[in-house]
Amino acid sequence: MIKALRVDERLIHGQIAMMWSKELGIDGIVVANDSAAADKTRQMVLKMAVPNGIRVIIRSVNEAITLLKDPRANKMKLLVIVQTINDAVTVCKSISTIEYVNIGNVGRMSNSSDLNILSKTVMLSTPELIALKELVKLYPETALQGVPQESRVLASKFV
Repeated sequence: MIKALRVDERLIHGQIAMMWSKELGIDGIVVANDSAAADKTRQMVLKMAVPNGIRVIIRSVNEAITLLKDPRANKMKLLVIVQTINDAVTVCKSISTIEYVNIGNVGRMSNSSDLNILSKTVMLSTPELIALKELVKLYPETALQGVPQESRVLASKFV
């Protein structure tokens, strides 16, 4: 069962490990990211950020989709993390059973001068806004929410 898909350019960090994992009651995290899947050192660092008892799987976006379609994945409570809005669209086109699509932290590390500020943690380029519109069509309840204690702001407000 996919409790949530989160877009977060940092992938796994303290908010994920301490706040979101408890809020969602997950027992597994799937990181769907091509560059992390190809970098053993980065995988080690990401896994170190997760509390004991939570399994972490790091795969390319396409490999993660295959893994999430496996019926055995339905037996776990999972948080899927992607780094970009485009990766979220790719996953959401293939998986129709995600309970919550969360835009958490995107664009703060970008050098682009073409950023639209949607919240204090979400800044998207024009192409990313177009991708967000597609994501909202797939999952209309997609929301911006940095941490569980913040209110959800529907992404449809911005597209």
